[in-house]
Amino acid sequence: MLARRVGVSPATVATAYRLLRERGLVVAGGRRGTLVSARPPLTATTPVGVPPGVRDLRVGLPDQDLLPDLGPVLASLPTRPVVARYAHEPDDDRLLALARDRFDGDGVDARHAAVVGGALDGIERALSTHVRRGDAVAVEDPSYPPVLDLLVAMGASPIPVAVDDGGLRPEALRAALARRPVAVIAVPRAQNPTGAALTPSRAAELRALLQSERELLVVEDDYAHDIAGTSLQTLTNQVDGRWAIVRSVSKSLHPDLRLAVVAGDATTVARLRGRQALGTGWVSTILQQTVATLWTDPATERLIERARAAYAERGKALMAALAERGITAAGGRGLNVWVPVRHEAATVEALLAAGWAVRAGEPFRLRTPPGVRVTIATLQPHEAPALAEAIAATQRSPATARAY
Repeated sequence: MLARRVGVSPATVATAYRLLRERGLVVAGGRRGTLVSARPPLTATTPVGVPPGVRDLRVGLPDQDLLPDLGPVLASLPTRPVVARYAHEPDDDRLLALARDRFDGDGVDARHAAVVGGALDGIERALSTHVRRGDAVAVEDPSYPPVLDLLVAMGASPIPVAVDDGGLRPEALRAALARRPVAVIAVPRAQNPTGAALTPSRAAELRALLQSERELLVVEDDYAHDIAGTSLQTLTNQVDGRWAIVRSVSKSLHPDLRLAVVAGDATTVARLRGRQALGTGWVSTILQQTVATLWTDPATERLIERARAAYAERGKALMAALAERGITAAGGRGLNVWVPVRHEAATVEALLAAGWAVRAGEPFRLRTPPGVRVTIATLQPHEAPALAEAIAATQRSPATARAY
């Protein structure tokens, strides 16, 4: 039909569709036909600096002063790792044992686990065991931008599921499941960018919706497990379901420690390991031994407890200061606060002029209304009123109102 309409051959149309799919502009929707991608094609981005004197609250990284010193740990490691072990034991036994103990403490069955190169690497490898080009995947809205970009790169079609302070909204998940996704990706606590955390009642309600979806893969990104300040409430069916829980160390130990541990069902973990063997093969033993050593150091645990308390105090300080000015924000857990605004670009520009750099919400959201993300990792409580007043001023500004 399209070939007749535009006056070209069917082969030309087929080639055009193929090129559009390869470039990420459209995705195959099965019986729904070919759909325009919800995300643009992936492009390499270069971080843009901020002018001198501007407080940079854009990047969701931890406070450097709340991370352990890696120097003594690295100096204590063996200088001649055993090369032969790589062929047979890619994962460090001590690290896996420690990770399993931590999972077990949260009620997670970690008999089947693997070490991967960070949270996103674990998510990608888990999805690759189950998701094929053209498949639909339910994902939080707003969500972490690299996860959305990952789905585009895989040729999957994201189904947005609205989030409130308690995590995925049940009615939104029910509507998403009606569209037959093959996987669900969620963050159980300290959700990025909203700080949402599943409550026991919400998690039970969502698990009930997922219970009958036996072939659905549930992937949880528990990236903030050490610093979230809330207990884990999981959506996974660990009896006979397909599931994976990914835990990174980048927020509590150091962003340069590109390491995460994945616990999941036997099939998912086995396939994940098989796919890893065809790529990087294993995560650096030096990194694995570094993390294991840090996890057994009481000083590290005390520092993590301090970080957990500091981030909670900083997030709550900003939330309270915004509330005093009539602005309802989301956050208080983890490293970020999400602030609904009338117009993102105008708000970001006005805040930059006032000495504050925040991140526009557009990369995070599919259907969620406009907002900005503020990383509170280094924001001291005494700074919160000034930032809140600057944000409130942008929403009162006639220029921002016109932009909206």
